[in-house]
Amino acid sequence: MEHTNKLETMPMPKLVINMSLPLMISLLVQSLYNIVDSVFVARLSEDALAATSLVFPVQLLMIAVGVGTGVGVNAVLSKNIGAKNTEMIEHVATTGLLLSLISTAVFMILGFTCTRIFVHAFTEDAIIAEYSIQYLSVCMIFCVGSLVSTMFQRFLQAVGDTFYSMVSLIAGAITNIVLDPVLIFGWLGIPPMGVRGAAIATVIGQCVSAVTAIWLNKVKNPVVKITCKNYKVDKAVLAQIYMVGFPTIITQAIGSMMVAAINAILIPFSSTAVAFFGVYYKLQNFLFMPMNGLGQAAIPIVGFCYGSRNYSRIRQAIRTVLPIAIGISLLATVVFMVFPSGLLGLFSPSEDMLSIGVPALRIISVTFVFASVTMILGYAISGLGNGFVNMSGTALRQLIVFVPLAYLFASCFGIESVWYSMWISEGIAVLYAVLAAKNVMRKKGVV
Repeated sequence: MEHTNKLETMPMPKLVINMSLPLMISLLVQSLYNIVDSVFVARLSEDALAATSLVFPVQLLMIAVGVGTGVGVNAVLSKNIGAKNTEMIEHVATTGLLLSLISTAVFMILGFTCTRIFVHAFTEDAIIAEYSIQYLSVCMIFCVGSLVSTMFQRFLQAVGDTFYSMVSLIAGAITNIVLDPVLIFGWLGIPPMGVRGAAIATVIGQCVSAVTAIWLNKVKNPVVKITCKNYKVDKAVLAQIYMVGFPTIITQAIGSMMVAAINAILIPFSSTAVAFFGVYYKLQNFLFMPMNGLGQAAIPIVGFCYGSRNYSRIRQAIRTVLPIAIGISLLATVVFMVFPSGLLGLFSPSEDMLSIGVPALRIISVTFVFASVTMILGYAISGLGNGFVNMSGTALRQLIVFVPLAYLFASCFGIESVWYSMWISEGIAVLYAVLAAKNVMRKKGVV
């Protein structure tokens, strides 16, 4: 199979770049969904920006379910592609599509029934609440594009076609970027829709991405096919998918829980602090996307090599990916250190936001190298069928250690001290990730 030859024979540094570069670009473009929304929404008012930051945890949760399930499907697909098991490849792909549609139905129901409950649990400000409800309800009720596009992109990635995965994401992102000002401010004769317009632009972009990904799979991916003929849900396949997928869902959802918890800690100080944290998290996600691209590329590479029992190639992949990730994280640190005012300036910041945000960005950036090692090792071990290391490392750095320390520091020393808690949480997480990854690789016979 042509699609497996690259994973099996291409020199590792070239393979990592070949697979990760399109993923890096596509994830960077994908992260523009939220950044562009925030840039335009900030021009409406700081309350509007605070509203999109307040509901961001729910968006992260939807992404968590889509990405986590997709990663689980990707890992199982890659292993079966490496083993050349055509029947199982088709069954896993069909199961993946079914799971994405079930997830869509669940979030649609929650969008109709729970939006107001969530928003009013976090704010009593009537203006911020109304903006939040307008934005979140649209994103949840029309989430089909997000979840389906994520699954079909993973089908492409499983056979090494990260370029076409990138194309589908870029198609959606460009659509969103073009539609944002048109719908928010009412250009081309369209009435201004404000915050709701930003949400509508986002879901239209996601649907464009989904249609593009489905079409590209049909014409460019002869290896992964979906078949409903004689299909039956196989509990063993579900177990394999969620052995990696469920920890990844939890891993991704941890970001949602962390943002919600930090919002709850910050909002007694001011809505400006909440708006800043939302901006920081989106900026950090944007700068971390190249590392996510490397990690996601490592999953099918490691999974394929594990399926074909080429353990030396697994070690080579990890030794290739880690230094690149560290280099990217150092660059991100420099950007945050040198240009904090410029980064925040994209979001029409008030003087209060600048006074909170400029020192905070510099403090936080010290942790980026530690975070990159934790992330990359977690992704690589997921390719071996173990998603627990990724989940645990993320939980330590974003939730278990960080949130209690943030609350303690804020209560005792004020809001300006909150960011130092990241130094401790990231240090503990990277130590765990290194030790746990070595242990799993030893048990799997990789080292």
